[in-house]
Amino acid sequence: MRLQAASPLEMLRLTRFPPQWRRPPAAGVPAKNVGFRKVASGVSSLGSASPRSLNIFDRDLKRKQKNWAARQPERIKFDYLKEEVGSRIADRVYDIARDFPLALDVGCGRGYIAQHLNKETVGKFFQTDIAENALKNALEMEIPTVSVLADEEFLPFRENTFDLVVSSLSLHWVNDLPRALEQIHYVLKPDGVFIGAVFGGDTLYELRCSLQLAETEREGGFSPHVSPFTAVNDLGHLLGRAGFNTLTVDTDEIQVNYPGMFELMEDLQEMYGNEDGSVPATYQIYYMIGWKYHDSQARPAKRGSATVSFGELGKINDVMSQGKKSQ
Repeated sequence: MRLQAASPLEMLRLTRFPPQWRRPPAAGVPAKNVGFRKVASGVSSLGSASPRSLNIFDRDLKRKQKNWAARQPERIKFDYLKEEVGSRIADRVYDIARDFPLALDVGCGRGYIAQHLNKETVGKFFQTDIAENALKNALEMEIPTVSVLADEEFLPFRENTFDLVVSSLSLHWVNDLPRALEQIHYVLKPDGVFIGAVFGGDTLYELRCSLQLAETEREGGFSPHVSPFTAVNDLGHLLGRAGFNTLTVDTDEIQVNYPGMFELMEDLQEMYGNEDGSVPATYQIYYMIGWKYHDSQARPAKRGSATVSFGELGKINDVMSQGKKSQ
């Protein structure tokens, strides 16, 4: 699916609900029905690196960047992508025919998912983020919420706490994605569900190709200018490794036509621009759904228990008719 807009600001019209503001919630307020746990010995503090991961991202710098962004007076002009992806995750929550008394948003930002949910579906919503300013400037929502300052890789909640965990785009910047998914699985109740979104490998391919062409022409080679992405084939493996089952992974694309780029990139418009002078940018989004095991969940039949072979699939109607006559 491609969404066209004349400018980033017009992307705001794609969101399903008009953004509103409320008084800043108090960060770190515990709820009576949620247990917090101490971080295990040897686990790094907020913003620090995971001891077992390759530290590509400076988490402390990322926290400062998010805090700076949340303080900008016209932040709403630049949140169109987060708003849209948040609404699509909320749609996936509504697709599940049940309610969720207790839910958690990992890396919530300013609440881009919660604002699209209602209190008939979610009873209470915990929002965690590494940036305190994002929590203080959360968007208006009708669900009772609790804000907790926490790193995606070090969730401070006890095992089997939440019925639903969601995450929109924040897992892209963690250094240890397997650990983050394990933490999410740990805090989910049995038969709880995780719904998340991360950037796909084709995100900003127009910009990356342009930069590579320009740098190769001028420097004889090129360097990476965009953060690395998780391959779609790896997501299922990572979810399974973290303990999730009944997995679903799908992909979507959102294209935005920007009116221009910074003066430093004017020459790139000649290489990868539209006829009207605008510059396209495609965001590929991977959506993932995984469930925590419970005895009530449907399971595959035992190997060898099939009563019809693949060779008989072409005659499946005849086989079903014979079965009905014999009953």
